Amino acid sequence: MTHTLFSPLDMHLHLRDETMLKVVAPLSAHSFAGGIIMPNVVPPITTIEAVLSYKERIISAIGNNVFDPLMTLFFRSDYTREFLEKAALHVKALKLYPSGITTNSEGGVASMDIETLRPVLEAMSDLGLVLCVHGETNGFVMDREKEFGSIYESLASAFPRLKIVMEHITTKESVALLDKYENLYATITLHHLLITLDDVAGGMLQPHLFCKPIAKRYEDRDALLHVSLKAHPKVMFGSDSAPHPIHKKECCGCAAGVFTAPIALQALVELFDKHNALASLQAFVSNNAQTIYGYKPLYKEVILEKVPFYVTHSYADVVPMFANETLAWSIKHVV
Repeated sequence: MTHTLFSPLDMHLHLRDETMLKVVAPLSAHSFAGGIIMPNVVPPITTIEAVLSYKERIISAIGNNVFDPLMTLFFRSDYTREFLEKAALHVKALKLYPSGITTNSEGGVASMDIETLRPVLEAMSDLGLVLCVHGETNGFVMDREKEFGSIYESLASAFPRLKIVMEHITTKESVALLDKYENLYATITLHHLLITLDDVAGGMLQPHLFCKPIAKRYEDRDALLHVSLKAHPKVMFGSDSAPHPIHKKECCGCAAGVFTAPIALQALVELFDKHNALASLQAFVSNNAQTIYGYKPLYKEVILEKVPFYVTHSYADVVPMFANETLAWSIKHVV
């Protein structure tokens, strides 16, 4: 049994930089036709020169793979309209991080005051730039995304022409917002479709499943599954594949992030097949994103087959999800 995906896209991807970039970029570029590249490297991507330089490094790292890196800027409230007009020629979106809320976000937005953000967000609305948001407060860890819901509502109401992507949503409350505001969209990760907090910390602690936003309850996972398996037109796949070296994961104070790039499509086709929803997978991993972003991707065919795939323990110094386990599907061929 085989299943073909056309131009799959990863709409939330961390490629890091330097040595890590050279390890992980080819793994995404092998099976995806493109992806939205997160700007929270060190230092964060805040200038056009940095965008172009980072894109060059990515293209160099992916080798001969067919892959289009869709670049983003790290959101700052002091960008001028003139700067954004120039940046719009090179980036698809700006990524807003609340300050200090996740990896390399210390320079993020300190205040979500609408009037403080208005000049940049109005310019983005005019220019057709997408606002991608890591939506968490610094409240109790299980409530952070839910608490951020009111901020999403304020942003959606104040800037109705602005496309706002709620990144890597994890709660049923975030799912409900999709049908409440026309300009709210969402990315959903593989790992949040599969795990709950029980898998992370219900028994022995599993550091390679620790991520932000943290996995939530069963009812939250079920809500994510529901909209993903039917390919709700306002959701799209974004892996949030976030590599960290083993010594930063298997330690006290381990880094947040699940590395799924090399197994994402295999695990997704297995999940959708299990739920008799393979007909929806193309929309979830590509078509919806094309519509939301107004983007025509590079052509790529990924043929998957129902043949067991053993997941290696690590790629260089990075441990993937399902390490040392066997998935039911594998990638047969990429055209």
